[in-house]
Amino acid sequence: MLSVNVEQSVKVEFCVKFGEIAAEMYDLLKKIYGDRCLSRTQVFEWFKGFKEGREEIGDDQRPGRPSTSKTDVNIEKVGKSFRQNRCLSIGADAELINIDEKTVRQILHNNSNMEKVCSKMVPRLLSPERKEMRMYIRADFLQNIKKPHFLDSVLTCDESWFFSIRTRK
Repeated sequence: MLSVNVEQSVKVEFCVKFGEIAAEMYDLLKKIYGDRCLSRTQVFEWFKGFKEGREEIGDDQRPGRPSTSKTDVNIEKVGKSFRQNRCLSIGADAELINIDEKTVRQILHNNSNMEKVCSKMVPRLLSPERKEMRMYIRADFLQNIKKPHFLDSVLTCDESWFFSIRTRK
């Protein structure tokens, strides 16, 4: 199955050979493809290329070099740096390792299974120690809820935190 761009370029080539005008051809493609239609500029570039004798219907190869900063060595460096000091920003990590911030962010997200929460990258999965700590906190909280007048000892600060006032007996 052809991609939408290649499919549309075939139609542009056909219309050029048929003697159509570029503006009318764009309107036809817009009616057929709607939101998936090539931009007006792209249609006119394809039109011009076919009018000048272009034969290929696929996209041209784009010049440039492949990314060389997302290597196994750099993935290990980012992981090690992040485990040693989680307070470092992505920019500081990138500067230490000498690669760009976008690559560091991709490595943290895709390879290290991290996601951004607030302004820090945190693990998506809890460690066994954190799970155990949360279990104890929840058990303590459940015991406190069962006490009479528990809500009298809770002050709310905002929607995400609560503070308990310990009453003396």
